[in-house]
Amino acid sequence: MTEELYFIKTNPNIAKINLYNKLCREEENFQKFLQPDGKISLEIIKDKVKDSVEELTREELLNIFLWFNKAYPSDHEEIKTQLFINGIDLFYEIQSPIHTETFLKVLSEYEKLSQENLNYIVNAQNFNQFLIYGIFLTEILSREQGKENILSDYLKPDNKLLYELAENHSKLQSLDDKSNTDLQKYFNDLYDLTKFYKGSIIQL
Repeated sequence: MTEELYFIKTNPNIAKINLYNKLCREEENFQKFLQPDGKISLEIIKDKVKDSVEELTREELLNIFLWFNKAYPSDHEEIKTQLFINGIDLFYEIQSPIHTETFLKVLSEYEKLSQENLNYIVNAQNFNQFLIYGIFLTEILSREQGKENILSDYLKPDNKLLYELAENHSKLQSLDDKSNTDLQKYFNDLYDLTKFYKGSIIQL
């Protein structure tokens, strides 16, 4: 799990019914992922899900992921389907360890530059600002290789400060051509998938 990066939207209303009922039905099975205090941890997780799945800690959510992975070990699409049925929408993932590391490095540097802490669960609007910054940064670096990104041109007029931030950072940032192209695709894809979304985004 640590070598990949998952992006999740949640539906707390569905989770408080479907995921809560699943946890109640399969208590014994799920407790195996919650050692050493399985019973206590299970009750805490159930209470949180009943209130809002977004109250789960990163570790608690990871345990739910591991549980679903164990149930459908050879079918990634079925894991995603079952999570979705239970109020957890795994809508995007970065599966390469190198790309994950690069993405998280850009995120960490953005947090320092913008003085904004984007936790593992973040408001979609704030996450979107980071994505726009990432689109600008990768476009500026690509331009040096003679490539352009139309999306960057479209976003620039309404996001001048983010563009300036990316421009200043691009002087310090070095990515090889292939890494930058992959990173640009991730930022573009994630922007398209979240630009109209109003809820929270979870990174696992």
